[in-house]
Amino acid sequence: MADELKKSLEGVLVAESSLSYIDGDEGRLCYRGYDIDDLARNASFEEVLYLLWHGELPDARELEAFESAMADERRLDDCVHRVVRDLAKADEEPMAALRSVVSTLSAYDPDAGADADDEAANVRKGRRITAKMPTALAAFTRIQNGDDPVAPRSDLDHAANFLYMLNGEVPDDVLAETFDTALVLHADHGLNASTFSATVTASTLADLHSAVTAAIGTLSGSLHGGANQDVIEMLKEVDDSEKDAREWVKDALAESRRVPGFGHRVYDVKDPRAKILGERSKTLGEAGEMRWYDYSTTIEKFLVEEKGLAPNVDFYSASTYYQMDIPVDIYTPIFAMSRAGGWVAHVLEQYTGNRLIRPRSRYVGPTDRSVPPLEDR
Repeated sequence: MADELKKSLEGVLVAESSLSYIDGDEGRLCYRGYDIDDLARNASFEEVLYLLWHGELPDARELEAFESAMADERRLDDCVHRVVRDLAKADEEPMAALRSVVSTLSAYDPDAGADADDEAANVRKGRRITAKMPTALAAFTRIQNGDDPVAPRSDLDHAANFLYMLNGEVPDDVLAETFDTALVLHADHGLNASTFSATVTASTLADLHSAVTAAIGTLSGSLHGGANQDVIEMLKEVDDSEKDAREWVKDALAESRRVPGFGHRVYDVKDPRAKILGERSKTLGEAGEMRWYDYSTTIEKFLVEEKGLAPNVDFYSASTYYQMDIPVDIYTPIFAMSRAGGWVAHVLEQYTGNRLIRPRSRYVGPTDRSVPPLEDR
């Protein structure tokens, strides 16, 4: 066994997957062979879920059945609703609340007792988790704001239904399509930290709810999720200042401040998802206020020219969500809502030909100590 140390497992191949292909040099992302740009423009989130879980895009009949099955699973059990309400009343953090709710869903899942190798049961569990997370998040947010939850509707797609449950109004086509695109873009991204957490958990033959709960906990960390929230806080700071955005970022760098939304452990060029969300942010700006998009493009241009840094997906998702009036504190839970599709897909893949994931660490402590008598310590 090799003793070469690879801290943080960077560059280490630990699995083979047919789900996501990432070319960091070219700035390319594919789901099961389909380019992300093609999917974002021509496929719905439900179609992408079907692709990730079943390996192929659905035909019209399969999509209709899948959409109907997803819609049928949106409602929460009364006991789960009480948990959501209690967490909201306790002023829990949204990601922590979502983590607790997903764990609770296990108690009311009819397939909870199925074996880990029961693929059909796992797909059904994954469908329920993915369908119910938006309902729980929207209800939690409304209760925290002093409003009553809004029941899901079966005649709206996944994206439009979440915005309806969040705001109590059916979104227009531009908002619904923009949010659907954002969900598609965030659905999967290789073996990132939260996905790896889910697969490690699944490798022990723990159930799907445990794996997704572990993934949510991992995503809640500031080094993984949350960058888009940091980005919008930065843009608001720019807006409150009397400085041009270029001047603001130049001063921030001079003060050794980190500019969020730039750089990626995989991409050496602009994140392909940032390109698409940048277009969406611009469209929303043209229908409302352009300043959020303008701040973003000014900062991007400066950092590309001066530092050679390219934006990641979080950079433009921030201005996109903000222009949609989505509360800032649920940006990361929305990330989880979307990435649940990828987590489920990777867990299904892990269960197939499963092998326990068990890396080693290099011991660097002493090896020759003896225990002194208690009175001599």
